[in-house]
Amino acid sequence: MLTEIRIESLGAISVAAAEFDRGLTVLTGETGTGKTMVVTGLHLLGGARADATRVRSGADRAIVEGRFTTGDLDAAAAAQLDAILDTSGAERDEDGSVIALRSVSRDGPSRAYLGGRSVPAKSLSGFTAELLTLHGQNDQLRLMRPEEQRGALDRFAGAGPACERYRKLRDAWLSARRDLADRRDRARELAQEADRLKFALNEIDAVDPQPGEDDALVADVLRLSELDTLREAAAGACAALSADDADGPGHSAIDSLGKARAALESTDDAALRALADQVGEALTVVVDAARELAGFLDGLPVDASALEAKLARQAQLRTLTRKYAADIDGVLRWARESRERLAQLDVSEEGLAAMTKRVDALARELSDAAVDLSKVRRKAAKRLAKEVTAELSALAMADAEFTIGVSTDTAGHDDPAALTVSLGPSGPMLARAGVDGVDQVEFGFAAHRGMTVLPLAKSASGGELSRVMLALEVVLATSRKQAAGTTMVFDEVDAGVGGWAAVQIGRRLARLARTHQVIVVTHLPQVAAYADVHLVVHGTGPQGASGVRRVAGDDRVAELARMLAGLGESDSGRAHARELLDAAQNDQI
Repeated sequence: MLTEIRIESLGAISVAAAEFDRGLTVLTGETGTGKTMVVTGLHLLGGARADATRVRSGADRAIVEGRFTTGDLDAAAAAQLDAILDTSGAERDEDGSVIALRSVSRDGPSRAYLGGRSVPAKSLSGFTAELLTLHGQNDQLRLMRPEEQRGALDRFAGAGPACERYRKLRDAWLSARRDLADRRDRARELAQEADRLKFALNEIDAVDPQPGEDDALVADVLRLSELDTLREAAAGACAALSADDADGPGHSAIDSLGKARAALESTDDAALRALADQVGEALTVVVDAARELAGFLDGLPVDASALEAKLARQAQLRTLTRKYAADIDGVLRWARESRERLAQLDVSEEGLAAMTKRVDALARELSDAAVDLSKVRRKAAKRLAKEVTAELSALAMADAEFTIGVSTDTAGHDDPAALTVSLGPSGPMLARAGVDGVDQVEFGFAAHRGMTVLPLAKSASGGELSRVMLALEVVLATSRKQAAGTTMVFDEVDAGVGGWAAVQIGRRLARLARTHQVIVVTHLPQVAAYADVHLVVHGTGPQGASGVRRVAGDDRVAELARMLAGLGESDSGRAHARELLDAAQNDQI
């Protein structure tokens, strides 16, 4: 629900703020004061394209700020909004509300903010789409589009799950068809690729490289290249530590340390015996070092053949790294990926047959899903047409007839989305599997019985179209196919309407406001009289700036009198306005 809006420098409005409650809120005022700018501001909060020409003259930017609450939404819708807030890093205010803001610069790009964070306009739109349903004068024209008509029927029918199942199967079917066509068209190319991969993998398998082997070989080759130097150094060190003939018998480091320890241990002096322990530790270290040196010498090759073997192995590995990757680990990684790719390059007759079988199976599933979706729409179309016609009768169009036609969108054999379906006694037929099914939905309308029902786009005037849209929204809301807790905004939905029809529009809007927050921009006092909250957009200064104020009591009566015939200051005008207001407030809707 929208609880508050603040607008700066947008059109005729310099600075204005308005608070909204549950129920029906109307905005009225003289022509040119900026009533529609409130709706324009809500469109901006809805992510609509920013128009720099809307920035008020003399201002650098226009700002629209709205405060929304989500407590009235159902659990699914609330969870969806919470996910958007989490993804955007947006935060709720202390009272749990969320502030959305849109800034439109005269010279630069627009900016969007949600919960104190800068976000793309698309993210802002994703949040407000669950909270705002906007019906401006241009939005009425959208009702003439086939996709809008289909969407309204789907909402009434509760066709969301059927649509989702159909779309998932359609995506899988189209993907499988593309894969099969690609496999057939590129059979020779793929076979050549498979041969190249097999040759490369056989070459790698023949060498059988091990992880990190190239780095280990570098160290081994370096050691073997200095074999004599290493042997001489190790032998000299080993002899100095342990050989009896290093400098004569008993002159090795081990012998010397042994004698030193024995000498110290032969005394009774505590200090010398402590030193004997330290010498003993040194003796242990020297013995271990001598043993490791002996092992090192034993491990050194006797001749140069080991070096030649290492160099030959290194050459084999370099052949692989020159062709497939920078190092052996990269070669092994390339081999793993190539084996996976090779497994996908099955160009055998068996492989193609398996893919064809999968495409056919998906086509049958998709056909069943398309038929199920179409049945849901056709069944709901009759009920929705009947209920909208009844609403039109209540809107002073007793002779009007509203119809909904659901037909199959046929396809030719060369259509890439052609799907065989069976939807009636005529048997199987080729239909175009579009994103939203195989159906074409068309609203029909005749203003008077006996007239030929024509497509809505060709038969309804502006006033009639307004009432058709209102009747449709009332039916969708009362059938609970329009999410409760949302805000519905109507901008001059009563255009071209007057008299008794205007009273009926007011009654229907008031009924709609039982389950939704409804905000209406209107010129009709018959509609304004039904409001729970009445806001007036008025001029506030010599430069044409406008503001918004809430009216009640005598001020509201005066505004209704002005709307009736510009008689706000006359007693007769006020009496007429008070009578209209009392009748609306006492109406048992």
